[in-house]
Parts: sequence; C-alpha cells; structure tokens
Amino acid sequence: MAVPPSTRRVVRERAQRHCEYCHADERWQFVRFTIDHVVPQSVGGSENADNLALACRNCNERRGNRVEGRDPETETVVSLFNPRRERWVDHFVWDAACLRIIGRTPTGRATVVMLDMNDDRHEGMVVHIRQRDVADGYHPPPEDPVLSA
Repeated sequence: MAVPPSTRRVVRERAQRHCEYCHADERWQFVRFTIDHVVPQSVGGSENADNLALACRNCNERRGNRVEGRDPETETVVSLFNPRRERWVDHFVWDAACLRIIGRTPTGRATVVMLDMNDDRHEGMVVHIRQRDVADGYHPPPEDPVLSA
C-alpha cells in the first residue's frame, strides 16, 4: 500500500526536507528522498505519519527493515535511532569539520555504523558531498551540534 501524497507532504514538511537520520538536505540532492517506515511494516509498523520519516536513499536502503544494531563500543545490541521518539541532538554530533557524524550514545553509534552514515564502505562519497555543502553554506543544519576544534 502506498503512502498517500497528503501524508508524504506532511512528513517532508515536518522534516524540513532533511533526512531524519543523516540530516542531508533534500534541496541539494539529485534524487528526492524516500518515506521510511520507522517501525517497518514487516514487524507491524503502520502507514500513519507518526511512523514515517523522511530518509535519503542511502539511509533508507542501508537500514532496510532493521530496528536494532550493535554498538561498536560496548558490543551490545541496541535499538536504532527513532526520529519519531528521539531527538537527533541527543544521539549525534558533527565532527569539527562538519563532515562526519559521531554517535554520542550506544543508539547513536549503532545507527552510524548500521546506516553507514559516513559512507566508510563506499569510498566516502557522502563526505565529499558534505564538503561541497559546507563550502556552499548548506550544511550542517543550524540546530545541529558540532564538536569544537
């Protein structure tokens, strides 16, 4: 079942056109972002807006239907970041150059790894795009925390 256009609009506007996982800005991408089921339909998630998030294709495809990941620091299995229940700033911070997302919590670290948010396995293309966006003044979103140099 497809998400109705009116619900897609609500999700996109609520996210201010940012991927709710990696905070990429949809306005500067070549492909429109997708609507992600935070709790996947395969495990009972609904089509209601309170279970949907705007996601770039990388984050959506890499997350798939997973809701848990392994924290690389503690090796424990934890829930992945849920943008409907949690605040991004509680789990993530940008490095001083605003190019890499750093997980602050077990959930943040597991999400960074599971979604490969810094594109470490794909020749770092995401980091190159972020460099361009920083230079052009599009990145990071102003409300996002950044580590001091």
